[in-house]
Amino acid sequence: MLKNFLLISFFVILLSSCSKGIQKTVSTIESKNLETQMIESYEAGMEALDKGDALFAVKKFNEAELLYPQSQWAPKSSLMAAYSYWTQAYYSSSISELKRFLKVYPNDKNLDYAYYLLAMNYYDSIVDEKKDLRPLNLAKEYFILLNDKFPKSDYASDGNYKLELIEDILAAKEIYIARHYIKKEKWIAAINRLKIIITEYDTTVYVEEALHRLVEVHYIIGLEDLAQKYAKTLGYNYQSSEWYEQSYKIFNKEYEFKKVKKENKRKNKLLDRIRSFF
Repeated sequence: MLKNFLLISFFVILLSSCSKGIQKTVSTIESKNLETQMIESYEAGMEALDKGDALFAVKKFNEAELLYPQSQWAPKSSLMAAYSYWTQAYYSSSISELKRFLKVYPNDKNLDYAYYLLAMNYYDSIVDEKKDLRPLNLAKEYFILLNDKFPKSDYASDGNYKLELIEDILAAKEIYIARHYIKKEKWIAAINRLKIIITEYDTTVYVEEALHRLVEVHYIIGLEDLAQKYAKTLGYNYQSSEWYEQSYKIFNKEYEFKKVKKENKRKNKLLDRIRSFF
């Protein structure tokens, strides 16, 4: 009886071991099959993208990610899906994909690219900055975030360049509104807009005009001390600027005469230099 019991127990253990071995083998095979399918889907996505079929590429990249979410290719597939959308100007879809990527893969090594592509989606979706500043401000926000988090990234340098362009556009918007207020003689509103330019956009080309307009407006409303202050600031930083010349004319009505003399002097010097060649 004991012998039969031991024999039965042995067969149970043997069958159990075989079952575990088979399960392990099946699991390995399934894993290999999933990886193979995932790679095939990824490659199909790349092929479709090369042919310009972005939507089919997105489908294959999403498929690759779902097939093997634990793989290192999963986050790459998600990023490639976002990139595919962006190439065909499906900006809202690309943005959604990227935001999902940041949520699902917060520690991925390609986070700098994700932030860059997110910023580029907003940047490229700008239609009319005079009417809608939201995409512009969001692009600025993500370019700054990219620079703060990944200052040494290759994408950060291009991000900084794009930031300069965005600053110029925003400053242009402010100077446009300020000119409108000056034309309507709404002096306080104009001053407030001009001050935004010299405090927030002081590295743009519009800061010179903003300083001149502050000279002009303060002189008109009788605040000559403040007008002189802004004129000195303009002169100290941009003495060769045409806007400094315009401000100088406000305080010196005979400036045109002096300017002509100055130009004649330059012409004479130029003639002397030409003669020296012979």
